[in-house]
Amino acid sequence: MKASRRFLAAIAAALTSLAVVGSPALAAPPSNDTYPGAEAIASFPSSTSQDTTEATTDADDAELSAAGADVCGVPPAMDASVWFSFTPTEDNVMFADVRASDYGAGVFVAAGAPGSFTVLGCGPGGAVWDAVANETYYIVVIDDQTDGAGNGGQMALTLDVAPPAPALDVTVNPTGRFDSKTGSAIISGTIMCGSEAEFAFLEAQVTQRVGRLLIRGSGGTEVTCDDTVRPWELAVIGDNGLFKGGKAVSATLSVACGVVFCSEYFAENQIQLKGKK
Repeated sequence: MKASRRFLAAIAAALTSLAVVGSPALAAPPSNDTYPGAEAIASFPSSTSQDTTEATTDADDAELSAAGADVCGVPPAMDASVWFSFTPTEDNVMFADVRASDYGAGVFVAAGAPGSFTVLGCGPGGAVWDAVANETYYIVVIDDQTDGAGNGGQMALTLDVAPPAPALDVTVNPTGRFDSKTGSAIISGTIMCGSEAEFAFLEAQVTQRVGRLLIRGSGGTEVTCDDTVRPWELAVIGDNGLFKGGKAVSATLSVACGVVFCSEYFAENQIQLKGKK
């Protein structure tokens, strides 16, 4: 009986030892996982990276998400948040950019403190806001779940002055053409937009009085932005009749958008439609 008890005690001790040795240690959340641990950004511009796979969310994050509805419409999903603080030395339009992260990262920017946060900007990929010198702002990087999986990842945050709108310059030729077979008006000109543009397009509406009718039509095209002056041409078909030779009016709109701001061109021009295509 004594030997049996000693044997059972030895087994119990061995199992306890295995449980202690064999259980992996739980990874801790990052030190800036919550508002009290917000990491101060001392340099500007700045870039930082961080593993956020163990980051969590709490009531302060939920407050930001609710407050963001008034600013962002539908705020990004809130998960795996890490907090940063930043106090600028001068007024600027700032951009917190997390597009280089290896997961679907988003940003909330807020002023104030828990219970009285004011969200100034939020969105997937980054956020822009008007920063006032000597005011402290909280930049909260989150997993916005736009990639449909996971909890955080390798976060990359860049904080800098927001880039300006891309350069945009458009001309409209005073003479166009018309195609007597199709009744379309062909108008043209040149366009140049800066290579920093994320996308750009050009649209035009042509209006012409033909007898008692006011013929209208519109057309559009995407634009290549590479700092090069390029020709453009649009064939516009009337919605309610055929264009003819003679005077017409074109209303031309072009938009080129960078990561934050857009440039816009709009002009009405009198043009002369001549000949055949």
